Amino acid sequence: MKKICLTVIGLYILMLHAFSQTTKKDSTITVVKDTPSVYIFNPLKLEDINLVSSYYNQNGNHSAITGGIGTELVTDISNGIELKYVGSDNEGYKYTLNAGLGIDYHSSASSAFVNKSGASSQSGTRIYPSLSYSEENERGTVKGVGLYYSSEFNYHSFGIDANYSQKVGNGGEVSAKISGYFDKVKLIYPSELRPSTVVVTSASGSAAAIPTSPRNTFTGSLSYNQIINKNIQASLLLDLVAQNGLLSLPFHRVYFVGGAEQVESLPSSRYKLPIGFRLNYFIGDKIILRSYYRYYTDNWGITAHTASLEMPIKVTPFFSVSPFYRFYTQTASTYFAPYEMHKATDAFFTSNYSYSAFSSNYFGAGIRVAPPGGVWKSAISALEIRFGHYTQTTALYSNVLSINLEFKQ
Repeated sequence: MKKICLTVIGLYILMLHAFSQTTKKDSTITVVKDTPSVYIFNPLKLEDINLVSSYYNQNGNHSAITGGIGTELVTDISNGIELKYVGSDNEGYKYTLNAGLGIDYHSSASSAFVNKSGASSQSGTRIYPSLSYSEENERGTVKGVGLYYSSEFNYHSFGIDANYSQKVGNGGEVSAKISGYFDKVKLIYPSELRPSTVVVTSASGSAAAIPTSPRNTFTGSLSYNQIINKNIQASLLLDLVAQNGLLSLPFHRVYFVGGAEQVESLPSSRYKLPIGFRLNYFIGDKIILRSYYRYYTDNWGITAHTASLEMPIKVTPFFSVSPFYRFYTQTASTYFAPYEMHKATDAFFTSNYSYSAFSSNYFGAGIRVAPPGGVWKSAISALEIRFGHYTQTTALYSNVLSINLEFKQ
């Protein structure tokens, strides 16, 4: 397996060192109001730095780019950083600002076949910054907003969300969140089906000459969390998702009975309904049993079930191991058919195997080290390494290795 890309760690450590030089004499600002009371505000201060790096590799033989056949080889190297700032005041409010930046580099052998001639592989870079802000009062009410952006060659996405949560009753909490993502997808067609009006200067096409089409996703989420007793916590989760716009990808080929070829075509709207249930059981002081189940259905004919189990085991007060397992199964979409199985009378059609009937297994383990004096007596407050192996009944398989470094002020 290839080496994890961690070249930016040094930069983050230098940033941490720079922030640690902040003097305490400016840590509070006192504002005298018209009333005799004094309002004291503790400005936002850097509290945590999280660095995550991961390596992902997959392979299979059902590429949607070549009509449901061919290589699905993909590699992805991801690096991300998140800065958490926290402030407060003497009226019981806590203010949190999170700023993040992620950069992915990926290569895909199948994307080379957007051009009929093919090539060894194609690569690309995705950049996705984020910014979120929340306020929490002493009664357990939290209000927050977030902004998100993601960009690579064939699409740009802008997202916004707002969330609210409130502690209720004895150990309960109700949360609500709404979000919207507004995408622009470049209309990149296979070379043999590409409109003559599009100027092509490379295997993927000229970015300036390719038109775009919108895709919007709106989500409303509700959840209820309850502490049942000192050993059991439970959560009920509900999402309502609506999508509209270009929901297919024009560089996905579809081959019909007899060999005719077109680009993928799917409805311009989609509705999804996931319902989940989470139960955490604390077995003594050293073992937690985290279980999760989700039921999913949509108006494209897919019904799915997800069940997962994770068991963090605290070997010592500062070292833990977390084996995990997840099972997933789904039915096929109404619009899916394999290579050369679609009929000319089909109104919508895709040979993308993510819409096929399949089952999958994902399992692995993570380790976490968080000694009080820092990892290896350094500025790293916690180190987590996680590995997972994924298999699918369509013969797709993948591996992912991630490293998470935490720095605390």
